[in-house]
Amino acid sequence: MNNYKKNNQPKVGACNPKEHKQWNRRSFLQALGLVGGGTLAFANSALSTSKPSPLINAIDKSDSDRILIIIELKGGNDGLNTIIPIYDYDTYANARPDLRIRENNLINLNDDFGIPKYAPKFEQLWGDGKMKVVHGVGYEKQSLSHFGGEDNWTTASPGVASETTGFMGRYYEDLYPDYIFNPPVKPLAIQIGNSGNLTFNGLEANYGFNVGRVERLFDIAQSGVLYDVKNLPPCLHGDQKGFLRNTINSTFNYAGVIHDAFQASSDFGNYPKGRLSDQLNVVSRLIKGNLGTKVFLVQLGGFDTHGGQAGPHQALIEHLSESVSHFYSDLSNAGWDDKVLCMTTSEFGRRLRENGSDGTDHGVASQSMFFGSPLNGNGFIGTHPDLSDPDRTGNLKFTKDFRELYASVLIDWLCVDPGTVNDVILRGSYDTLNLGFECESLSNDDTVFSSNNFKHYVKYTDDDPYIHIEMPNTGHVDVKLYNLLGQEVGTLKNEILFAGENRININKEVGNQLTAGQYIYRILTGNKSYSKSLIIK
Repeated sequence: MNNYKKNNQPKVGACNPKEHKQWNRRSFLQALGLVGGGTLAFANSALSTSKPSPLINAIDKSDSDRILIIIELKGGNDGLNTIIPIYDYDTYANARPDLRIRENNLINLNDDFGIPKYAPKFEQLWGDGKMKVVHGVGYEKQSLSHFGGEDNWTTASPGVASETTGFMGRYYEDLYPDYIFNPPVKPLAIQIGNSGNLTFNGLEANYGFNVGRVERLFDIAQSGVLYDVKNLPPCLHGDQKGFLRNTINSTFNYAGVIHDAFQASSDFGNYPKGRLSDQLNVVSRLIKGNLGTKVFLVQLGGFDTHGGQAGPHQALIEHLSESVSHFYSDLSNAGWDDKVLCMTTSEFGRRLRENGSDGTDHGVASQSMFFGSPLNGNGFIGTHPDLSDPDRTGNLKFTKDFRELYASVLIDWLCVDPGTVNDVILRGSYDTLNLGFECESLSNDDTVFSSNNFKHYVKYTDDDPYIHIEMPNTGHVDVKLYNLLGQEVGTLKNEILFAGENRININKEVGNQLTAGQYIYRILTGNKSYSKSLIIK
């Protein structure tokens, strides 16, 4: 009986004997693992090529070569054993009699805070002015669930269980309203690992080129193709699989541009062994090869340290410090270090007190670390949680909302319009932090007005669409309308608009000649561009 079962089991990679079963296209694609992650674009139509459309060329006017690397410390990093509060060491030590970092094993960054001696590369980054720490990062009614915590961080919408779009996904969706049909020529973002992360999720697409493992990205970068079309089973299933893979490889050329960027750069070498350094090594090659991707998400897992924390957490922090330090040495050698900013995130912190298993349980507040030459000096930002005043469950109270970090990097580093950040991305107004940099396009041009109060939106009156533009002060405005093919339909305004609210009747301006459907308008004012989609009924 056992031999019969063994002999009749299909071999790995063999054809399925039930392949006559009828699958629709989407279920077939899902079974092959070819859907999602931003590597495919479907709109209930054929696969779309990734050539830039005239619309993309019209609305993607950002000439900034700044890059953001998000380093996710997955599992909930223990902030108290990463940045140690020397100013209140006794309270810290009493809460952690076994897990505390001993005083003789500390490196003082200043009189108040230190780092473990096993992370000396942090001291080097600090001394070189390439490290800043934001204290007490969290949010109201913080989730202590890994899934809930990560969702809250990535959607930037804590407590909204129905939210499925990420904070960067909403930005890209606003910037590229026709992404499904005409994706840009370069990946907007690259995400390594954890396809469940919602950072780049939009309503209709994932805007990140997502690979589950760094080895997969390395293979793509070397070969220039997404999928192997040679090693397939000789049957209908294999034929279908091969057809789809060939179609994807030939029509969706992100693999090609990634390959070109990778081959255009050289390996710096001698990266420390480990998962994060492997990821940063490939990312550095793509940056140095002028890929043009602005946002990368990399991950370092293992921070869920409920028991036996000391050794594993030491190894993780040591690897983090060495990987980031070597990454910036690599970038500096190639002249890229002033263009790249790194920030760490983690779904939550850990409790003040150690548990009975020599570990720490899920907590609330922790710190976020920033790295890179753009910081223009070291420093601590914000107020450290009071160790003598935890909440009733033993959690440190947060002192800085994590969305202030997002507002800072989006507005002051990536130069995203503040109105878009507040209205579309974060859906609320959040202060920015003084991290040592500012948006070049605003700081270097005295003619650019402050866009903090600039707003644009569409309202419908008797089915007629009106573009409302709220001007913070008087200025010249050029408003054009495009169809989804990227063709210019007409100029809606090209004149001086006064401060306050201005309305544009679209049908009137183009002579009531528009057919029903989706359109995109683009506003140019003060050397800034804004765009949004609308429906003509």
